[in-house]
Amino acid sequence: MKIELLPLIFERILAPQEVLRELAHPKASIKVREWIERPTAWLEVGKVSSITTPKLMGLDAGEREAIQLAFEANVGTVLIDEAQGRNVAQALGLEVRGTLAILERGARLGKTDFRQALGKLLQTNFRLSAPVYRAFLARNK
Repeated sequence: MKIELLPLIFERILAPQEVLRELAHPKASIKVREWIERPTAWLEVGKVSSITTPKLMGLDAGEREAIQLAFEANVGTVLIDEAQGRNVAQALGLEVRGTLAILERGARLGKTDFRQALGKLLQTNFRLSAPVYRAFLARNK
């Protein structure tokens, strides 16, 4: 993702500690690891007090904390790409955005080229179903 798009699209960027740990993991790209070592001032790090919603228990730790933190901080939108996490967040009443929606919005703002950014994204370990890929390409001709 073009991380610099986030503060252009959202008023507040809040990430739980577990997401930061995931971004610093050795399997994350070197660019992501370098960025998270020196995060920008607009990134707020939040600590989750406890996971209280049973629906969150089946999610991985990053999604679980992101959704819980959204409730604790009274934030209505979460950034999640993984399908199960998206479904749970939506079922709990949160608005969900994903990486492709961020790239698409960035392109509409004239801040990135959607197709070029998508091409670079697909060279990473980002997974995308064929129908979703076709839908985004059709919308971004």
